[in-house]
Amino acid sequence: MVEHLVLFKLTPEATEGQKDQMIEGLRSLQEKIPGILHLSVGRNFSDRSQGFEIGLAVRFVDRQALDVYIPHPAHRECVDRFITPIKTDVIVVDYGIE
Repeated sequence: MVEHLVLFKLTPEATEGQKDQMIEGLRSLQEKIPGILHLSVGRNFSDRSQGFEIGLAVRFVDRQALDVYIPHPAHRECVDRFITPIKTDVIVVDYGIE
């Protein structure tokens, strides 16, 4: 299995509605892309967030499923429509789970 973690830092102008749309768009990917075992996404409430407001964790069956996910049209549409317009920075961590 592979864990894919993403932290998003957003523009100060990002509205609550845009953040909600981003979360819902990401959440919907589990139903659209094969190989996802579990997906969770939500707002960061930590006071140690360093400005990263939204976190995403996706567990895949294997690394090949992650490789399918990244260019998948549903993922690309979500990124282009909901994330890119309000994102200023992102951190990604991918690792294998035994």
